[in-house]
Order: sequence, then C-alpha cells, then structure tokens
Amino acid sequence: MSTRHAGGETDSEDVAKEQLIADFKTAMSDAEALIKATANQGGEALATVRAKAEESLAAAKARMADAEAALLVRAKAAAKATDVYVHENPWKSIGISAGLGLLIGFLMGRR
Repeated sequence: MSTRHAGGETDSEDVAKEQLIADFKTAMSDAEALIKATANQGGEALATVRAKAEESLAAAKARMADAEAALLVRAKAAAKATDVYVHENPWKSIGISAGLGLLIGFLMGRR
C-alpha cells in the first residue's frame, strides 16, 4: 500500500530516493578514494582531471545534502500528518490498525 505525501510522491518513491542517496554516497566515497590514491601520480593532465573530479564531487555532495534535507523535511511532515490524523480520528485509526494486525496474523499463520 503506497501513500501519497504532501509532495505527491509515494512511499516507494521515498525508498527509491533513499537507496539512490545511499548508492550515490558509495560512488562518491569510491571516487574520493581514487582521487587520493592517484594524488602522488605525476602529470599535468592527471592533475587537471583530479581537480575537476574534486570540484564535481564537492558540487554533488552539496546537491546530495540538499536532497537529504528535503527528504527529511517530507518525512517529518508525513509523521506530523499521521499524528494529526490519529488524534482527530482515534477510533478509525484503532480499527485500521486492528484490521491490519488481523490480516498480518492471518498471513503469517498460513506459512
């Protein structure tokens, strides 16, 4: 079951973004390690490429930090909206929770 958030995106899109952020961080870490490993290598061309890569990594890190901050803001907004809904509709929330619990219990009992 996917739910839409204030930004119009679903939970699965949030998970995909979180995975993309994690993968991108890994790629940045690997690129930084490569830059450090080639730091002692000579050559003007290599130094130019290394400097350009460092600039690109810095820019990518800044964009990634912005994306993470936006994701955190949306997650907090979703949590707040859920909290407000539960407080405004306590019996409906209890019914939904009980129904989901029964469904999960039924599905687990079939295994």
